[in-house]
Amino acid sequence: MTTDVFTPEKRSAVMRRVKGKDTGPELAVRRILRTAGIGYRLGGAGLPGKPDVVMKGRRTVIFVHGCFWHGHACPRGARQPKANADYWIAKIDRNRARDAANSDVLLRSGWRVVTVWECAMKAPDFAHRLLAAVQGQAAAVSISSAP
Repeated sequence: MTTDVFTPEKRSAVMRRVKGKDTGPELAVRRILRTAGIGYRLGGAGLPGKPDVVMKGRRTVIFVHGCFWHGHACPRGARQPKANADYWIAKIDRNRARDAANSDVLLRSGWRVVTVWECAMKAPDFAHRLLAAVQGQAAAVSISSAP
C-alpha cells in the first residue's frame, strides 16, 4: 500500500521540477541585497557547500535554506515525511551534518556565514534583519523565525 497521491510517473515529473538554484527565496534575498546597493556574486563553486550568495569583499557568504530539506527547528522543518520515511529522515540528517561541516570549514577559513531560513522570510522585519546580518560583525548568523 502506498501513501503517495501521485502515480510514479507523475511523482517523477513533480520531483524533476524541484529547483536547485534561483528559487523564490534566493531571488528574494538577492533582490533585498541589490536594493540596498550591496554587491554580490552567485554560486560560490570554489567554496565549501557552494553558497547561494558570495560577497568576496566582505568575506561573507549566504546560504538560503528550505526548512524541510535542511531540517530546521520550525514546524515545517520538524514535519516528518510519511512516505519512505526512513530514507527521507536519513537524507535530511545527512543534509544537516553536511551544512554544519561546510559552515565550520568556511568559518575556519575566515568567512562570515549567514544562513537564511525560508520561514524567517515571512517576518515583516526580514529585510532589515538580513541587512544587519550582512553588515554585522558576527562570524556566523542564522536568520530564523524564532525571536
